[in-house]
Order: sequence, then structure tokens, then C-alpha cells
Amino acid sequence: MTVLHRTVDTPLPLMPAAAVTHSTRSVRRGDIIQVTRGVYAPRDAWQTLPPWQQYLARVRAHLLNAPGDVLCLESAAALHGLPVIGTAHDIHVLGSASATARTVGGVRVHTSAHPDRVIEEVDGIRLTSVADTCIDVARTRHPAIALAVADAAARVDERCTALTLVTLNEERASARGRRRARWALHRVDPAAESPLESLSRAVAEWAGFAEPELQVWFGSPAGDGDRVDLWWPQLRIAGEADGLLKYDGRFGDPRVAIKKREDRDRRLRAAGARAVLHWGWDDLTDPDSLARLLRGAGLPVVATPDTAHLYSLAAALRPPRPR
Repeated sequence: MTVLHRTVDTPLPLMPAAAVTHSTRSVRRGDIIQVTRGVYAPRDAWQTLPPWQQYLARVRAHLLNAPGDVLCLESAAALHGLPVIGTAHDIHVLGSASATARTVGGVRVHTSAHPDRVIEEVDGIRLTSVADTCIDVARTRHPAIALAVADAAARVDERCTALTLVTLNEERASARGRRRARWALHRVDPAAESPLESLSRAVAEWAGFAEPELQVWFGSPAGDGDRVDLWWPQLRIAGEADGLLKYDGRFGDPRVAIKKREDRDRRLRAAGARAVLHWGWDDLTDPDSLARLLRGAGLPVVATPDTAHLYSLAAALRPPRPR
């Protein structure tokens, strides 16, 4: 077992039932919520968290009840600081070869007859290594989501190169999911700076466009200038995978952020960009939105679109409907 010394901490205070006076009454009043059995959190703080941080808090709450569990898949990814995309994830635990695979109370136990994953101990928590977490996600999740996780892993852990991950996938004893994982692992690039950027790379390829360059610098050697997320040099088209956080008021006046974006776009055009395009998460939940934007800027389709992957990704990114 490898011993490391860093994990992502809980994003809000977690309170075991023993530390909460009259917990049932507090829940009824709406002061606290139950994160998992016997673990509570302040309701107001919980409601301000985005889904991925709520999931991280749920994983941390689970560990208060079961500190000896070995985390895997999204649960390991969350503690490693890798992206968790989508909602309604179970807590994922790796059981022994003799255990029974099951899901109980939002905790899913996985089993494997091939104990060839590296289990690390990080801050006293046992979980699959960054590399093995990537392989597990790539073998079982949507290829674009797997790419986002693997790109992030390559950024946070220099050992997680494309070659290393491809080799690990091929050498793992179990062949289940091996072929599925290859698409994402062969495209790992630590230059992708956000999950949205990684997903955009996948969508652009499946929509039939040429591969863009990543994180291209426009400016002087002195360091004053701007960097673009994606760049298609043949047509001089810059793409910015923005998301909405910059413009929703969470980090100050959105008018200031929009003005800065407009000024930056003007600098990029003055530096040679023919078009500067912006898109966010909502554009990936529509199978053709990003493709329409790129086609509208004059970027040619050079390969047959893969509509199956485009539509399945759009479905994977949409929030679940209330039952």
C-alpha cells in the first residue's frame, strides 16, 4: 500500500449525531440536514454547494461511519481532487474478492476477482490510486467524462501520462471495459485546464471538426497577453469554454466580468484571431449547439460526426428529472 498525505477536505462542517443536541428537532426546524445516516450539516451551507461539493461532503460523511472502507470510482476521484461530473452518484466502495456486489442506502460495493489496483492511504483514508481511479472511470463511464477525469489526473499527478494510463489499462488482468477506456486514455492532455474544456474537446471531435491546439498564448514574450482554451490555427478561430461562474454574480459584478471579456476578445482579434467563440455547460447538453457555433464561425467538418456519442453525452450531463 502506498501512503500519501493529501486529500480534499469536506467543504462544510459535518456533525455526527452525538455532537448534535436534539438532532430530530433541528432537522424538523430546518436548521440542519441529514447528509447520511447519523451525520448532519448546516442546511444553509449545504444549499449553497454545487452538486460536486455536495457529493464530496457525502463521501466525507460516509467515512465518518465507515472509516475502513476503500473508496473507488467517483468517491476516490472526489478525494483526489478530480472532477465529479453529473449528479445522483452513489458512494463507491471496493470490496474484497469474496464480497457480494450490492447497493444499500446509496453505497455501492464493487468486487473484482483481480486485485491488481493500487490502494493508497491518504490522510488515513484508503482509496484507489489516481491512475487506477482513472482506469476505473474510463472503463465504466461515458468516454467524454472519462477524458475530463484523465486530463485532470495528468495535471495533478505527473505520473499519470497518457502512456502510463494506456499501459495500465492494457496490463490490468480483467479485460472488462478495456476497449471502452482506450478512446479517452489515448487522448489525455494535461494542458486542458477544466472539465468543460476536456468535454469540449470530445464534442468537437465527435462533431467532425479538426483537433484544436490547447492553451495557446497571444501576446509578447514579456508576459502581457492572453491565453485561449482552444485554437484552430487554419481558420484562426479561438474557443473559450467559459462556464457561467464568471458571469452569474458569484464573484462580483457580472457587468465587470463581461466588460473584461469583451476587452479580451478585442485584444485577441487584434493579435490575429478571426473569431473568438464562447460557450458553457448548457451548450453540451444540446447535441448540436457547439457544432452550430463552430460551423457558424466557418470551421469545416472534416470527418463523419459521431452522433451516438454526442447524444449520449448530452443525456449524461442533463440533471435527472424529479420522480
